[in-house]
Amino acid sequence: MTNEAFARVNIDKLLKDADWALIDGRSVRFEYPLNDGGKADYALFDRQGRALAVLEAKSTSVNLSVGEAQGLRYADQLGVAFIFLSNGEEVWFRDKIQDAHFRRVETVFTQDDLVRRHAASAIRRNPLDVPIDPRIVGRLYQQTCIDVLCREIAFGRRKLLVEMATGTGKTRTAAALFKRLFDANWATRALFVVDRNTLAIQTEDAFTEHLPHLPCYRVPRVGRRFQDEKRVTIVTLQTLVNEYENYSSGYFDLIVIDECHRSIYGKWRRALDHFDGIKIGLTATPCVMRDASEVDEEDRAAIRDTMRFFEVDRPTYSYAMAEAIADGNLIPYEIYRAITARTAATEGFTVSRAEIDWEAMDEATRAELEALFSGQDQIVVDPTALERKFTIPERNRAMVREFRDILEHGYIGRNGGRRVPELGKTIVFAVTKRHAETLARMFDEVFADKKPAPTIRYADFVVSGLGPDDTVDGETKIKRFKKEPFPQILVSVNMLDTGFDCPEVRNLVMARFTHSSILYQQMRGRGTRQALGKERFTIWDFTGVTLRHNDDETPHEGGVVVVRPTKPPPMGPRRLLTLDVHDEIDPSTREWVTVDENGHAFMDVDEARTEALGAAFETWLDDQGFNTDQLRLLHLIKEQVKVNAVEMTVFESWRFDAPPLSMNGGYERACVVFGSEPELERVLTSLNRAVFGLGSSGPAPEVDAPKPTRPIK
Repeated sequence: MTNEAFARVNIDKLLKDADWALIDGRSVRFEYPLNDGGKADYALFDRQGRALAVLEAKSTSVNLSVGEAQGLRYADQLGVAFIFLSNGEEVWFRDKIQDAHFRRVETVFTQDDLVRRHAASAIRRNPLDVPIDPRIVGRLYQQTCIDVLCREIAFGRRKLLVEMATGTGKTRTAAALFKRLFDANWATRALFVVDRNTLAIQTEDAFTEHLPHLPCYRVPRVGRRFQDEKRVTIVTLQTLVNEYENYSSGYFDLIVIDECHRSIYGKWRRALDHFDGIKIGLTATPCVMRDASEVDEEDRAAIRDTMRFFEVDRPTYSYAMAEAIADGNLIPYEIYRAITARTAATEGFTVSRAEIDWEAMDEATRAELEALFSGQDQIVVDPTALERKFTIPERNRAMVREFRDILEHGYIGRNGGRRVPELGKTIVFAVTKRHAETLARMFDEVFADKKPAPTIRYADFVVSGLGPDDTVDGETKIKRFKKEPFPQILVSVNMLDTGFDCPEVRNLVMARFTHSSILYQQMRGRGTRQALGKERFTIWDFTGVTLRHNDDETPHEGGVVVVRPTKPPPMGPRRLLTLDVHDEIDPSTREWVTVDENGHAFMDVDEARTEALGAAFETWLDDQGFNTDQLRLLHLIKEQVKVNAVEMTVFESWRFDAPPLSMNGGYERACVVFGSEPELERVLTSLNRAVFGLGSSGPAPEVDAPKPTRPIK
């Protein structure tokens, strides 16, 4: 075959992948004659036989740009606005009414996608001519943000970034933007992406309230097909990364990515890049950071990758915390810093053999500690490693007692001034599940006299994780904390750090240290929301985290900072042995709690493994350079991995000769797709190493497996 003929074979596959009927004689027409005597390689029609688009085929040996003028001429002849260019490997698209240039898309759009876009374009208005609904957003900065975004969209920009401080109404602003763009017919189907199920539930509640005329829904878990009839889809990244390849690039017109600073790299980016819709990122943390040596590397990478993804050097619109406090839209804060002697030892504190309860340890822990001491009587521990390798019960008790004492009696500073924190709901940020449970019990005991009955929990804890440490009823506890008098204190590990909305929170207790400025500012933002009678909130710093992130006595973002004197750090050896010094969350491994349709929170282990394997598969794919045919086959493999996730520990080559992969040509076809048998086996080895942690395609399964048709390599 010629290069162009070979390309057309692959283009036919692309059209079939997008659910186009190639043989009905109506939907797809080949070598379609035009009025000027020319012929369009492909003309695409709706079910009534009305023309929608042209597709110009080009050889793989030439750049697709050589077909631009030809495709535009054919579109003019056919009277359509949509043009595709393809060589079977790449697909370019242009809407000649809206776009000045072609852009690469991942797939050909489906017939329904083009019908929706064609119908909307016929009645599209300038979004700036559509009034913003004041019942959704009434604040000037929110309306200004929407105007800025709509103006940029009308200019033709397709990637936009919004920085708005926590508590300033990002979700309401997004809802009002959706309404305006839908009313102006710039969007007919939108996607709202979050990174945990609790935020998906919050968003669904908010959109149901503010957008009753736009049917919206939340995709509860992997394997649930998106609802074509609904207008707004709310989904977690973890679900999206396992489902995106089942939809064409034109399925969504508008995509909003919440907390985008931790959503747009690694395994997530491929899923987001798949869709062609206008992409808007929302974040509450600074998107611009000076290149200083003390900046955390995770923060630097997140900010850099965020800017790169949205192709900007600064946010499209920004409304920072300092500005929001000055405008009276957020609550200012004060800091009460009370650091124990050991925690204050910035160069480390000594731990002697005599201080450790060796008998209480298991054998593995004892062996690890013996190796750390290595014949010495003392080691030096980094304070930020507390509650990971070491715990000091008296330190935890001191923090809890200090909180109760100052909350009731206030603090008298050196100048005689007395400061009293506001009573109210309290979030405590802990390090691990064990730490959270310990603190919750201590707080509950210290505040026992404030409980109406002994069985009531004054303090409780929630943990987000993927495994045995997860809080199974976490969502129930969170709802109780927000809507009921008790618990008054909720201790959190990874659960309330970001996105949690409870205006009544008046105290944030930092019992956990983090190097990440982004994470710290997200945690701090849990107290900024306004509530009746709330004039300020208090950050209780028991770890020195406010010192790390430059929360000092300058009043630009808060009130007066009250510092409690601490004992000088103990003298000891200068050599510092750091144990797990970094205590921030890696955004690419963010974990979540699953919630079913009835709002019941649970952790389904099988479902969690399915999502984890799918995400690992996507991360591996993102690092490779596969062509279209190879990606098509690999996506089939990925589906088999997900379907068999519970029992599959390796993907073996015999599976190509068993249904359903055998219907795709089996092992021989797979060898052709990858060029040779050795190359296929190399790919499988790489896949198994990345997805299952194996070094080869592994042994044949022992139970209930089809008999291999050839030796396993």
